[in-house]
Amino acid sequence: MLSGYLPEIYMGLSSLLVHKLRSGLTMLGMIFGVGAVVAMLAITAGVEKEMISYIDLLGVNNIIIEAKEAVDRNELQARRQVSPGLSFRDFRAIAENVPGIEALTPRKRFKPGKVLPKTAQEPPLLIGVDPNYLQINSLKVVEGRFFNDNDNANSATVCVLGESAKVNLLGYEHAVGKYVKINDIWLQVVGVLAQQATADSDVEGLEVVNRNNLVIAPLNTVMRRFEDNNSYLKDEIDGIYIKVRPNNDSVETANVVSAILSATHKDAGDFTVTVPAGLLEQRRRTQSIFSIVMICIAGISLLVGGIGIMNIMLATVLERTREIGIRRAIGARQADIVRQFLTEAVLISILGGLIGIAFGFTLSKVIAAAAGWSTVVTTSSIAVAFGVSVGIGLLFGIYPAVQAAKLDPIEAIRYE
Repeated sequence: MLSGYLPEIYMGLSSLLVHKLRSGLTMLGMIFGVGAVVAMLAITAGVEKEMISYIDLLGVNNIIIEAKEAVDRNELQARRQVSPGLSFRDFRAIAENVPGIEALTPRKRFKPGKVLPKTAQEPPLLIGVDPNYLQINSLKVVEGRFFNDNDNANSATVCVLGESAKVNLLGYEHAVGKYVKINDIWLQVVGVLAQQATADSDVEGLEVVNRNNLVIAPLNTVMRRFEDNNSYLKDEIDGIYIKVRPNNDSVETANVVSAILSATHKDAGDFTVTVPAGLLEQRRRTQSIFSIVMICIAGISLLVGGIGIMNIMLATVLERTREIGIRRAIGARQADIVRQFLTEAVLISILGGLIGIAFGFTLSKVIAAAAGWSTVVTTSSIAVAFGVSVGIGLLFGIYPAVQAAKLDPIEAIRYE
């Protein structure tokens, strides 16, 4: 099958090599167009990967409630006139009135004033939570254990370290059994968590927190043994983590939670409710719009490239009119002429497509390095870009090829 096209392929390549500059300039449109497609798909795939990673970080079935802390006493007084702030009362109301909840825990967070052993890195954040925090956030303990209900009930001076906090405070040696001092309280390390992914930016009211640089202690321990210097500005608790049962809609559950909190806080706007599942859908819509814009830009580049191919092929037909007449006179059929010029057009698009793929791959890496975006070049994106380039060559090469085949042999031979 391929052997029947070898003469046309050889003739096409010969024609391209004879006019190297013209062929190269014709390919530019395809190179930029295919490069834009590859880069666009790489950026889209990178955004998708980053988005899924971030949603996994938050938990697809989770709901996260964050208190909006007052920045000064005046703002606090204005809020307290209408809302008591996020509290254990809110936690109990949610636990008792919202169906479909698998687990939930309050959170109290402190930024330590001093930490021992001292570290040159950013001091870890202390958070107090219930033992089911491990289940809610699907965390893994790689050393020791997580604290239990008995530790929480007794306000035990124990803690679990995030991976970065462990390395920064205690080095790379075994950490279980050692002590860290947070403010004036010594906490015994009972466990170390596996390294976790972290978010790169604030999203939907969530503060960026390095989940590897945490000291996690029982909630009662934190509430009873630690005192924040700015506690008068803070709510009783500053967050609630909720895990929804797999067969329940987390978005609908979040709506119920928001309604309860809005009623108790009298629409003071001093809290946020984040639903990773809803956030995923919102990001997908945004990504779809972004992808459509990028596809249009890449499509325009490919259209320009296709027009360039058609233009150069029409010029080629004109300057090779006598050659076409001679071929027809010695027995070439119209189909042979069509195939000859269509092969040349496709060869231009194939060569331009291959160079464009390399250009797009390089462009995606440059974008990743310069803009800090995540890009992923996939086999499917290369296949799509290459297929489009070949299709453009076929589409825009048909008309010049048909025009060449329609030339009258006698008039073509006489053409000078």
